[in-house]
Amino acid sequence: MLRKNIDKSVLLHFGILSAIGGLTGALLNAYFQSLALTIIFGVILIFAGFTGVTRLNEKFHFGNKTAWAAGALSGLLGGLVGNQGGIRSAALLGFNVSPTAFIATATAIGVIVDGARMPVYFISQGSQILEQNHFLLLASAGVIAGTFLGMFVLKRLPEQIFKRTVAGLILALGIFMFIKGLK
Repeated sequence: MLRKNIDKSVLLHFGILSAIGGLTGALLNAYFQSLALTIIFGVILIFAGFTGVTRLNEKFHFGNKTAWAAGALSGLLGGLVGNQGGIRSAALLGFNVSPTAFIATATAIGVIVDGARMPVYFISQGSQILEQNHFLLLASAGVIAGTFLGMFVLKRLPEQIFKRTVAGLILALGIFMFIKGLK
């Protein structure tokens, strides 16, 4: 629905290395599942969410060189922990893109990243994934409904509120991951 709004520069400079990092992290996930990684992941998300909510992150914007590093690092950590969407969104807040470009680019990167790492997860955890087929169907229906609802909301949400909302959700995810890592 928003493919015309994809920021091709961000997709190229951030997304490609995010996919490579995500695949590498997914491959390493089978060997390095650690609560410490989950805690580190949570702390990074808390920091990113906090700086977004307080607007401190507006002083920093990623250029092409920083985008390569941010893509690789966010992909690797997201692949290791198994939750790349939150860290991808946190990193994308560092780019000066409109809300529609943010959503379109994040979605395009997500498709590339998941296309790269899903075969690894199916090989290493295929039977557990297939056992959850009813949840997968429900989640797929939720994605479709959420897409249409999200388009409705996106058209009515000012850019600053959009960015703060995303940052708040990242902050909440970070707190959740941090607490999950402590258990």
